[in-house]
Amino acid sequence: MSGRSRYVAALDQGTTSTRCLVFDHGGRMVSVAQHEHAQLYPEPGWAEHDPTEIWANTLRVLPEALDVAGLEVGDVASLGIANQRETTIVWDRSTGRPVAPAITWQDTRTADIVSQLQHSPQAGLFQEVCGLEPAGYFAAPRLRWLLDHVPGLQRRARTGELAFGTVESWLIWNLTGGPDGGVHVTDVTNASRTLLMDIHTLEWDRRLLDVLDIPEELLPEIRPNAQVYGTCTVGLPGVPIGGAFGDQQAALFGQTCFAEGEAKCTYGTGAFLLMNTGSTIAPSSRGLISTVAFALDDQPAQYATEGSIAVAGALVQWFRDALEMISSAPEIETLARRVDDNGGCYIVPAFAGLFAPHWQPDARGVVVGLTSYVTRAHLARAVLEATAWQSAEVVEAMVADSGMDFATLRVDGGMTSNHLLMQMVADVLDVPVERPLVSESVSLGAAYAAGLAVGYWPDLEGLRANWRRAAMWEPTMSEGSRRRGRAEWDRAVARTLDWAAEA
Repeated sequence: MSGRSRYVAALDQGTTSTRCLVFDHGGRMVSVAQHEHAQLYPEPGWAEHDPTEIWANTLRVLPEALDVAGLEVGDVASLGIANQRETTIVWDRSTGRPVAPAITWQDTRTADIVSQLQHSPQAGLFQEVCGLEPAGYFAAPRLRWLLDHVPGLQRRARTGELAFGTVESWLIWNLTGGPDGGVHVTDVTNASRTLLMDIHTLEWDRRLLDVLDIPEELLPEIRPNAQVYGTCTVGLPGVPIGGAFGDQQAALFGQTCFAEGEAKCTYGTGAFLLMNTGSTIAPSSRGLISTVAFALDDQPAQYATEGSIAVAGALVQWFRDALEMISSAPEIETLARRVDDNGGCYIVPAFAGLFAPHWQPDARGVVVGLTSYVTRAHLARAVLEATAWQSAEVVEAMVADSGMDFATLRVDGGMTSNHLLMQMVADVLDVPVERPLVSESVSLGAAYAAGLAVGYWPDLEGLRANWRRAAMWEPTMSEGSRRRGRAEWDRAVARTLDWAAEA
């Protein structure tokens, strides 16, 4: 590390924007630059991004973040990358041009491919090797779709002309030279979301590649999360790229959940709850995902169990935009505080089915318990309670699957500014909820990996010392109220099931 390199940078490539954040040695953010990119929906159920637009925005945000802080490239010790997981890109190695738009994690076009996998004799192999059930959520079915639908792609894939990667692979390749010597790598957390990596050995699995007929020549090399992958030739010339993370694992790392049983939840449009299970893979019979939490250079991998909630902040947006009950998202807390309870009303936001722990694609949203007593304030409270009760369902499944105690929950994401919601989460989980001083946990996790790789931070304990609590909510709900509320929530969820199948 250069003597004058006083900062680390994180490139946070998300679903809606690309950002660069600069952090100091105390883990404090000193600057940020951000540019949004277009959301492309060419057909119903299709969701795409333009990889060249994402790359162009990357080249904009890197120098802009330095300019905001009055820094030069030489002030940056290392660059880390966090990215939207599962979004799939294939590009030409000689020209650097994508062969098709990026298919994002929200896309549903692979339903037929996934159905074939689920009913194939090898269906159980995916759970055994990857810790995952075949689902359209993951990257490999999207890759298979591209190989099937872009003319000549399967042939060109076998000759080594093409490269596949999730977004961090695309950015690292371009940052390190692109067609002129670009490094083609992925990290273990992103690789673990493809349906192609053996979660035990952290290597591509030949059997799974054969099931999906995916040429190995396409694939990047799998690396640990904190390791120098290469050096930037553009963007931040001369700065080493010291790590990469899928966004939710980055948030777990940024929250310093390094020990088994430690957990975080990121509350945004959806909610993603991950609990560190240490060196143990916790298979789930309750709709959770076993995944790699992080792997450091020359150390055994650490694992996590994950529960994905599809609709959290999106329900507040629906309440604001579709129902026009409020004019801005923060108003929902003020409105909900007008009443002491939900008036017997529950809202289950199964807008496109239920995610963890139910995984019921035929479920649809319901509002139940309506009487003439219920006001929009009660509805506002029910909107917030929906996120809390969904969190409780996931935590209950995690505890049952892992056998570990759940002592506290660290939270981040935009919804954590809603103090009433955070109190509700503490109440229904019956554990303290903590929010850190630095709320940008995804970016901070990427920065931490990059800094560890070059010795900017010495070890995990040094990172733990950076964590500072900004707010904490202690549970205040009685056990009786919690039990009654959960029973009513369960009855409401039952009303959502099989709706689309019956329609």
